[in-house]
Amino acid sequence: MKKLPAGIQTFRTIIEDDYLYIDKTEIARNLIDNYQYVCLSRPRRFGKSLFLDTLKNIFEGKRELFRGLLIEEQWNWEVKYPVIKISFSGGINSRETLREHLFYILKDNQKRLDILCDEKEDPNQCFAELIEKACEKYHRRVVILIDEYNKPILDNIGNIPEALLIRDGMLDFYTQIKDNDRYLRFAFLTGVSKFPKASIFSGLNNLEDISLNPDFGHICGYTQLDLDTIFAPYLEGVDMEQVKRWYNGYNFLGDSVYNSSDILLFIKNHYVFDNYWFEAGTPSFLVELIKKNSYVIPDLLNITVDESLLNSFDLENLDLETILFQTGYLTIKRVVPSGMGDLYELGFPNKEVQISFNEYILRLMTSVTKRADPQ
Repeated sequence: MKKLPAGIQTFRTIIEDDYLYIDKTEIARNLIDNYQYVCLSRPRRFGKSLFLDTLKNIFEGKRELFRGLLIEEQWNWEVKYPVIKISFSGGINSRETLREHLFYILKDNQKRLDILCDEKEDPNQCFAELIEKACEKYHRRVVILIDEYNKPILDNIGNIPEALLIRDGMLDFYTQIKDNDRYLRFAFLTGVSKFPKASIFSGLNNLEDISLNPDFGHICGYTQLDLDTIFAPYLEGVDMEQVKRWYNGYNFLGDSVYNSSDILLFIKNHYVFDNYWFEAGTPSFLVELIKKNSYVIPDLLNITVDESLLNSFDLENLDLETILFQTGYLTIKRVVPSGMGDLYELGFPNKEVQISFNEYILRLMTSVTKRADPQ
């Protein structure tokens, strides 16, 4: 049996080192053929970075990595596109450190694309120049892939004034995508939470959010079919109903999916049922919000919201249900038609998340309440 790719987010490594790969290339081809500017939000550790890296290798024409996969005979590998790949890591805590990080990743892309841009004081101008020169050099429109597009904002959510400054800086940066449309073939942005277009993509009216598009419900994660077929040799003798209760249940209006890291770590750790996603995936901004704000905890087994609540992450008016849904602690259990549009019943996706939330998050909230009210 092939090795399991626990923690590996690089497509080339998975293929060349013969790790198990769940083929998402048909979804990738559908996305590329039918969209130009795309945004996807998913909870942490759901495979967003691997999917984005898969797109990179497709656009760069690396056919040798796709032998036997669904896209191999459906893609013109002779056409190779210049790809600008941007990933946001930690350490951005001000508008100035954002500026420094942007220059760093833009210089890295210049080196990889063998392009020399003029020295500039503004990273936004540098980004625009890189897009234009890449198109001119390779005689192809440019592909932009941005991983964790909103992480610098979320990492500073405990300091809203600073988060707003960083948000404004990122809006200026992303505006270059809109302004350089004539040079672009495709843009794909991933993140944990979904901000209103007006707050971070002002003017990019053709950006399409596929986060709750049923066609892409299993763009990340594993389906039950994956477990019943591809993973069957790895799960012999395992109580699959228990696996389903513990780890299945994430619903983005498509197929119900498993968190991929849960399944890989469950097998790696000899089928011990544990809180693998929670221990590795709890975003620091969620903890900071809970510490800072006195939220009234709703009945998390019986929440009904409209689509606007699911889609909105407003820094100046943060809603707990929105935060918990977008970070993966709540999922859509049922769609309820109404005269005013569909409503969505939210609840815990599975046993792992329910146990994790009850044992950790609620305990944290209780401790915060006690500190606030010593009586």
